[in-house]
Amino acid sequence: MGRTNLRVELLQYTSNPEQLVALAAKLCYSSADMEELQKGVADGDQSHFVRKLAEMGHLTPVEHASFTFGVEGVSRSLLAQITRHRIASFSVKSQRYVSEDSTAKADGVFNYIIPPRIAALGAGEVSEYARQMAKIQQWYDGWLEKLACYGDAAREDARFILPNAAETKLVVTMNARELLHFFALRCCNRAQWEIRALATEMLRLVRRVAPELFRDAGPGCLTGPCPEGGMSCGKQAEVRDMFQKL
Repeated sequence: MGRTNLRVELLQYTSNPEQLVALAAKLCYSSADMEELQKGVADGDQSHFVRKLAEMGHLTPVEHASFTFGVEGVSRSLLAQITRHRIASFSVKSQRYVSEDSTAKADGVFNYIIPPRIAALGAGEVSEYARQMAKIQQWYDGWLEKLACYGDAAREDARFILPNAAETKLVVTMNARELLHFFALRCCNRAQWEIRALATEMLRLVRRVAPELFRDAGPGCLTGPCPEGGMSCGKQAEVRDMFQKL
């Protein structure tokens, strides 16, 4: 395929996440049994209560709701960033077991990501970038051939020639509290462009299914002064407007 782009899907999530969060929080302050709590939560609108939890900073109950995403069209460079978020579970396409052999590719080149700033330079530079990716593909194929005597293990060493631009795919699961933290850091204008695009799309998807949990989610400047201080992007009004319309 060659050049590819970000694709994100919300694969699964906790059923009725806001009701579950409300139940967990109310349990802390109630003498009622579980059956009574479940009925009380199911019979009422919990949106105001969930919003109040967030305003109070009482986020432990939020951890009971989890969300699982399928992510494609991202680079190995992004993988190095997102796995720093350690309260998460990751399953990642392996370059050790999945070959990038050109014979298995529709156009003979592994999938790769092109940075927007390079794309903005024009068609000539994009073509140059594509030629460089094709050259790396030739190097990779060459090492597979030279290491063929090691059987399937050849991929272990041939993959070292592949660039950060090489596409990967992953399934990632985070609980709602970690997602709030993730969005605060990675939706910020000062975050790297690729993980910012991923985080923004993930936020758009979870707002559809848990609007109150993620009502104020996004970069830190949405609900207060910019946490970047003197390194602020200076676009707080623009950022707030964007995330309100997300």
